[in-house]
Amino acid sequence: MCKNPEKEQHFTIKDLDVNIDFAVKQSILMGDLLADSTNIFPRTADENGNLLTIGGYWWTTGFFPGSLWLLYAETKDENLKTLADKLSSELAPLQFSTDNHDIGWIINSSFGNSYRINENRHDADVILQTAKSLITRYSSTVGSIRSWDKSDRSEKNGWDFIVNIDNMMNLELLTTAYRISSDAVFLQIAIEHADKTLKNHFRSDNSSYHVVDYDTLTGEARKKQTVQGYADDSSWARGQAWGLYGFTMMYRETGKQRYLDQAKLIAEFIVNHPRLPNDKIPYWDFDAPDIPNANKDASAAAIICSALIELSQYVDNRLSAKYMSVAKQQLKSLSSPAYQAKLGENACFILKHSVGAFPANSEVDVPLIYADYYYVEAMIRLKNIYLRNLK
Repeated sequence: MCKNPEKEQHFTIKDLDVNIDFAVKQSILMGDLLADSTNIFPRTADENGNLLTIGGYWWTTGFFPGSLWLLYAETKDENLKTLADKLSSELAPLQFSTDNHDIGWIINSSFGNSYRINENRHDADVILQTAKSLITRYSSTVGSIRSWDKSDRSEKNGWDFIVNIDNMMNLELLTTAYRISSDAVFLQIAIEHADKTLKNHFRSDNSSYHVVDYDTLTGEARKKQTVQGYADDSSWARGQAWGLYGFTMMYRETGKQRYLDQAKLIAEFIVNHPRLPNDKIPYWDFDAPDIPNANKDASAAAIICSALIELSQYVDNRLSAKYMSVAKQQLKSLSSPAYQAKLGENACFILKHSVGAFPANSEVDVPLIYADYYYVEAMIRLKNIYLRNLK
């Protein structure tokens, strides 16, 4: 007998519909704000609650058009499609960029979502060109895609070839390019990068380092550090989220058991952590010294939530129920007044209380566009599971 989603402990289809509708309304209002902005991509809000925007290149620019595409697929609201098309087109020149790794998720969240919805040849071409640009950053010696180029920071830290855990999120663009083109190079590089990350980024407790530096002559790991976490050996919450999401995605894309095993290990680290609060919204770092007074990070919660919902579909019934319970509590918390904005407020971002880069005192306790994206994705993923169970 199929389960009735309306009898679940919390977060029913009705709850999802209410919050998806709010996300649509808030996103349309955000679009109105952007019409008066020189830079058309929302990033965060300033201390006075005013919208802060950016131009075509910043690692977060794909997330608002991505949210619009997700919401359009759910609602068929043409206003969302028009704005999504406009913003995505502004990102098209980035397909030729080879000086950063972020083009992977910039284009995947914008053109990738558009392609999955519309199956448009132009979107496919942009994805393929972006994949070609991204793999110019791959080193066969290291077996990874370089995250950051040489800079004053790399000189200061003595880095040679830096790879961050975030880079797992770029691999979906490569697997999509493989499906479009059947060019096995894209898939092989994604697999090699994931394998190298699995080997070197994780500790014995299955938490991850933020960054690993490699020797370009030997391919061996040289240093394991952090930039955005509390300390080199601490567990930066969003970093754990990237790893969970990335390995869950790589299992979906490849069917390789080692990626599912790793995703489960990361999930267990997160959901069983003694410093995960009752509302399941993690502190910005699981080892922040001022817990329980440390800032919580809604963005990390949204990413974890979306990943747990997907992962719940690949595991046994016991783990599935466990991961779903945490994810639903996260959605319940994020959708409460404690984290969700009121209509027209919060510079028209959906969620409040995210943390960008705490050690740099950058974007602390503010709305962040990627928190909204993964929150929307999580809700739509859960609704689709509910609807499947009703059949």
